[in-house]
Amino acid sequence: MNLQQLEYILAVDAQRHFAKAAEQCHVTQPTLSMMIQKLEDEVGVKIFDRSRQPVVPTQAGEKLIEQARVVLRETERFREIAREEDESLVGELRIGIIPTLSPYLLPLFLQSFMQQYPGIRLKINERTTSVLVESLHKGLLDAAILVTPLNDGSLKEDPLFYEAFVVYSGHDYHKEYLLPEDIDPNQLWLLEEGHCFRSQIMNICELRKKDHLSVEYEAGSLETLKQLVDAQNGITILPELATRYLTDAQRHKVKRFAAPEPVREVSLVTHRHLVKQRLLEALKTEILKHLPEDTVHLQARTRVPIASAAV
Repeated sequence: MNLQQLEYILAVDAQRHFAKAAEQCHVTQPTLSMMIQKLEDEVGVKIFDRSRQPVVPTQAGEKLIEQARVVLRETERFREIAREEDESLVGELRIGIIPTLSPYLLPLFLQSFMQQYPGIRLKINERTTSVLVESLHKGLLDAAILVTPLNDGSLKEDPLFYEAFVVYSGHDYHKEYLLPEDIDPNQLWLLEEGHCFRSQIMNICELRKKDHLSVEYEAGSLETLKQLVDAQNGITILPELATRYLTDAQRHKVKRFAAPEPVREVSLVTHRHLVKQRLLEALKTEILKHLPEDTVHLQARTRVPIASAAV
């Protein structure tokens, strides 16, 4: 038994396909299959049921796969302890981030981080909350930048900042600050199902209480929603960081909510068995250093955090 074999079974568990797992591990499928077969012969247990498509772990295999995650986490921790004797920060950091954060947050700190820590290789994966949470559980990510709380006891949430929601609309409301009830749900464009941002907006506007909700279009990105408002009028809700990239004409379409403003809590989320602590601390420091003071807040204060409805 060796660590490479354990990495192979985790890859198959993640991909549920031997060929895709081999591609992930940069080996041929016969090599990967042979190594897993040798491991199964050594322990006397079938780890995967190959008769099913997609491939699934056997009942005993699920226990062995979970133990393999523990072994590989502890192996990485062993390496991390050794690296702590060296003042330089080196290694690979696998980070996930949700689509409603990535285009607005990453440009703020990414270039500076790469210059400050040339020894750290960043692998960034943009996916929805549910996909990233699953990847954290499977050990495919070291951390994810998500909207919290997630209400998952196996994950650790380290809040970074609170970000206000704003209304983006071509309507003239004749008032400086809006209330959720000022928003007509029949003119509100939302993200498609699968985005936690969608659920948060529905909570703000209490759309579940409406008897006749008519959403004409559901987009895959906030940028599409902005363009729909610009071209077709209507209403959408944006995170405040997104307003930093608006033109002067677009800024006139932004309205703030009346106090207490609804906000979302953005956190650096890790598995409770955290490794690569020093690399993640460097990432957190660099993010906080580059947050714009006029649009994000390190504390909620008079604002109301909207619970994350992760899906």
